[in-house]
Amino acid sequence: MSQVSAPFSSPALSVLHRTFPLVSASFYRCALSIQRRTDPDSAPFLGSRPHSVMWAETMTRRYSTWAEGAPLSSCSVSQITRKACEEVEVYVSAGIDGLIVENMHDIPYSMTVGPEVTAIMATICATVRNSYPNIPLGIQILSAANQQALAVALAADADFIRAEGFVFSQISDEGFLNACAGDLLRYRKQIGAEHIQIFTDIKKKHSSHAVTSDVSISETARAAEFFLSDGVILTGIATGKQANPEELKEVKQAVRIPVLIGSGVTVENMEEYMDADAMIIGSHFKKSGYWANEVDFERIKKFMTKMKKLRK
Repeated sequence: MSQVSAPFSSPALSVLHRTFPLVSASFYRCALSIQRRTDPDSAPFLGSRPHSVMWAETMTRRYSTWAEGAPLSSCSVSQITRKACEEVEVYVSAGIDGLIVENMHDIPYSMTVGPEVTAIMATICATVRNSYPNIPLGIQILSAANQQALAVALAADADFIRAEGFVFSQISDEGFLNACAGDLLRYRKQIGAEHIQIFTDIKKKHSSHAVTSDVSISETARAAEFFLSDGVILTGIATGKQANPEELKEVKQAVRIPVLIGSGVTVENMEEYMDADAMIIGSHFKKSGYWANEVDFERIKKFMTKMKKLRK
């Protein structure tokens, strides 16, 4: 993938879908309009279609690794890996554009992620990459384990990560989270991972933003752009909750980097987000639209069928 450049010309609307394994490291999200790089010396880029076209990338169901000490541990690494590949196959068959691997089921999340989670995530992601060498692949490790996610992405030959707490401080359900942009981008440089894109949440879900209540969503987006984010992610207040379409308009006018929608997109409301450059979809692609349920092929296929029509 080639790196997004600013200004971001001819953006594409991407749909990302998360996949979670049944062990403590959940993973998989699809990023629409992220294309797999073919030149190892090139950087990744987000999309090449005009923004009126939606390139829907959906990820597989999030898996929690539930291994090596997580409170819900129940599966071996081989079981998690096998389940992950099974779900990837469902998503690919339904026509998604990319995947994100995330340890969603590692509840309760910790600000201190152990080396076992990083190792398990690297094992799973490398297996997925070997099985699907050409699909865009992203990584997120909860909670806010952004450097670990970069390391896994580099080891597994993934294309991007989703990072929390990039700019400004916030109070999340895991605790106080400080901005990490300076340290994270220096780490990316140090490990030779500059070809891996970093998409960053702003005013993220499951958090209180009272400490930055005097900073608007557009000002937050501009700060992320100034600090070299490859794209910003807008969400609702919680997993599966709809993002504010008015905020999408505001942020699109404020920055020149890609703007992604990170929660709450459904087959019923996707038209409200066609100006976005990408969509991350998790809950809607599960049975009954609940994030922890099994992947529902028919729901994904229905969504992608409508998406293809909207792209025309």
